[in-house]
Amino acid sequence: MGNNNILKFMLFSSKHIANINKALKNIKSDVLADFVYNDQCRLVITTNKVAFLSNLGVIKRYIKSVDAIAPKDIIASQLS
Repeated sequence: MGNNNILKFMLFSSKHIANINKALKNIKSDVLADFVYNDQCRLVITTNKVAFLSNLGVIKRYIKSVDAIAPKDIIASQLS
């Protein structure tokens, strides 16, 4: 994700976290997004527990729906 997109997302990060949690609640997930931080040209969203692919898909779809971010710049991954 480009620096410009990250800065636009971080500007309203608390709103985005609330919206991500709402989307996760809609699929009856017990995973919640805790916070967002910028780590050397990438956006990191931390969760309260290990997220499954379905949870990551919800988060990825939400981020793609944000107008300020180019969809080609979004990659979902899990830390092992």
